[in-house]
Amino acid sequence: MADDNPGVYEPGQNITATTSAAVTSRTFVAVTGNRSSTHGTITVGPATAAGRIAGVAARDTASGRQVTLHRGGGRVTFVTTSAAVTAGQEVEVGTGGTAVPKASGVAVGYALTAAASGADAEISLYY
Repeated sequence: MADDNPGVYEPGQNITATTSAAVTSRTFVAVTGNRSSTHGTITVGPATAAGRIAGVAARDTASGRQVTLHRGGGRVTFVTTSAAVTAGQEVEVGTGGTAVPKASGVAVGYALTAAASGADAEISLYY
Protein backbone atom coordinates (compact mmCIF):
# COMPACT_ATOMS: atom_id res chain seq x y z
CA MET A 1 0.00 0.00 0.00
CA ALA A 2 1.32 3.42 -0.96
CA ASP A 3 2.05 5.85 1.85
CA ASP A 4 1.18 8.97 -0.14
CA ASN A 5 -2.12 10.83 -0.03
CA PRO A 6 -3.02 12.54 -3.30
CA GLY A 7 -5.34 15.52 -3.04
CA VAL A 8 -8.98 15.13 -4.00
CA TYR A 9 -9.76 18.77 -4.90
CA GLU A 10 -7.49 21.79 -5.28
CA PRO A 11 -8.39 25.02 -3.43
CA GLY A 12 -10.29 27.58 -5.48
CA GLN A 13 -10.98 25.30 -8.43
CA ASN A 14 -14.41 24.55 -9.84
CA ILE A 15 -15.69 21.07 -9.12
CA THR A 16 -18.55 19.05 -10.58
CA ALA A 17 -21.31 17.76 -8.31
CA THR A 18 -24.58 15.86 -8.74
CA THR A 19 -27.75 17.54 -7.52
CA SER A 20 -30.15 15.86 -5.06
CA ALA A 21 -32.71 18.61 -5.73
CA ALA A 22 -33.03 21.37 -8.32
CA VAL A 23 -30.56 24.22 -7.78
CA THR A 24 -30.58 27.77 -9.08
CA SER A 25 -27.63 29.53 -10.65
CA ARG A 26 -25.82 32.01 -8.40
CA THR A 27 -27.05 30.44 -5.14
CA PHE A 28 -25.20 28.61 -2.37
CA VAL A 29 -25.30 24.81 -2.34
CA ALA A 30 -24.32 22.34 0.39
CA VAL A 31 -23.39 18.67 0.57
CA THR A 32 -26.60 16.63 0.94
CA GLY A 33 -25.30 13.07 0.79
CA ASN A 34 -22.51 10.72 -0.13
CA ARG A 35 -20.87 10.56 -3.54
CA SER A 36 -23.23 9.83 -6.42
CA SER A 37 -23.03 6.16 -7.39
CA THR A 38 -23.94 7.19 -10.94
CA HIS A 39 -21.41 9.99 -11.50
CA GLY A 40 -18.88 9.53 -8.67
CA THR A 41 -19.22 13.19 -7.69
CA ILE A 42 -20.30 14.74 -4.39
CA THR A 43 -24.04 15.25 -3.98
CA VAL A 44 -25.37 18.77 -3.36
CA GLY A 45 -28.63 20.66 -2.99
CA PRO A 46 -29.73 24.14 -1.98
CA ALA A 47 -27.85 25.25 1.15
CA THR A 48 -29.82 25.51 4.38
CA ALA A 49 -30.29 28.99 5.81
CA ALA A 50 -27.46 29.90 8.22
CA GLY A 51 -25.56 26.70 7.34
CA ARG A 52 -22.30 25.72 5.64
CA ILE A 53 -21.75 25.64 1.90
CA ALA A 54 -19.93 23.49 -0.65
CA GLY A 55 -19.91 26.30 -3.22
CA VAL A 56 -22.07 28.36 -5.56
CA ALA A 57 -24.07 26.81 -8.42
CA ALA A 58 -22.80 27.94 -11.82
CA ARG A 59 -26.14 27.34 -13.57
CA ASP A 60 -29.74 26.25 -13.04
CA THR A 61 -29.71 22.46 -12.77
CA ALA A 62 -32.49 19.89 -12.36
CA SER A 63 -32.36 17.19 -9.70
CA GLY A 64 -30.09 14.26 -10.54
CA ARG A 65 -27.99 16.23 -13.01
CA GLN A 66 -24.41 17.47 -12.82
CA VAL A 67 -23.60 21.07 -11.93
CA THR A 68 -20.37 23.06 -11.75
CA LEU A 69 -19.62 24.64 -8.36
CA HIS A 70 -17.60 27.81 -7.90
CA ARG A 71 -15.70 27.36 -4.64
CA GLY A 72 -12.55 28.08 -2.66
CA GLY A 73 -11.31 30.61 -0.14
CA GLY A 74 -10.80 34.03 -1.72
CA ARG A 75 -12.75 33.06 -4.84
CA VAL A 76 -15.03 35.90 -5.99
CA THR A 77 -18.32 34.95 -7.63
CA PHE A 78 -21.81 36.37 -8.08
CA VAL A 79 -24.47 35.31 -5.57
CA THR A 80 -28.12 36.37 -5.58
CA THR A 81 -29.24 38.17 -2.41
CA SER A 82 -32.57 38.02 -0.60
CA ALA A 83 -31.82 41.06 1.57
CA ALA A 84 -29.80 44.21 0.90
CA VAL A 85 -26.05 43.82 1.51
CA THR A 86 -23.36 46.48 1.65
CA ALA A 87 -19.80 46.27 0.38
CA GLY A 88 -17.53 44.74 3.01
CA GLN A 89 -20.40 43.10 4.91
CA GLU A 90 -20.10 39.44 5.91
CA VAL A 91 -22.81 37.18 4.51
CA GLU A 92 -24.46 33.91 5.45
CA VAL A 93 -26.91 31.66 3.65
CA GLY A 94 -30.50 32.89 3.46
CA THR A 95 -33.66 31.24 2.18
CA GLY A 96 -33.19 29.26 -1.02
CA GLY A 97 -29.39 29.47 -0.88
CA THR A 98 -29.31 33.25 -1.31
CA ALA A 99 -26.86 35.61 0.40
CA VAL A 100 -28.00 37.71 3.36
CA PRO A 101 -26.12 39.85 5.90
CA LYS A 102 -24.54 37.68 8.60
CA ALA A 103 -26.68 37.44 11.71
CA SER A 104 -26.33 34.23 13.73
CA GLY A 105 -25.38 31.76 11.00
CA VAL A 106 -22.08 30.60 9.53
CA ALA A 107 -20.15 33.36 7.74
CA VAL A 108 -19.52 32.05 4.21
CA GLY A 109 -17.92 35.15 2.70
CA TYR A 110 -18.18 38.90 2.39
CA ALA A 111 -19.63 41.26 -0.21
CA LEU A 112 -17.25 43.16 -2.47
CA THR A 113 -20.18 45.08 -3.94
CA ALA A 114 -23.46 46.34 -2.50
CA ALA A 115 -26.68 44.81 -3.79
CA ALA A 116 -30.38 45.36 -3.22
CA SER A 117 -32.55 42.41 -2.23
CA GLY A 118 -33.00 40.14 -5.25
CA ALA A 119 -29.91 41.47 -7.04
CA ASP A 120 -26.54 39.79 -7.49
CA ALA A 121 -23.57 40.77 -5.31
CA GLU A 122 -19.92 39.91 -5.85
CA ILE A 123 -19.05 37.66 -2.90
CA SER A 124 -15.54 36.69 -1.80
CA LEU A 125 -15.96 33.15 -0.47
CA TYR A 126 -14.31 32.02 2.76
CA TYR A 127 -14.16 28.41 1.64
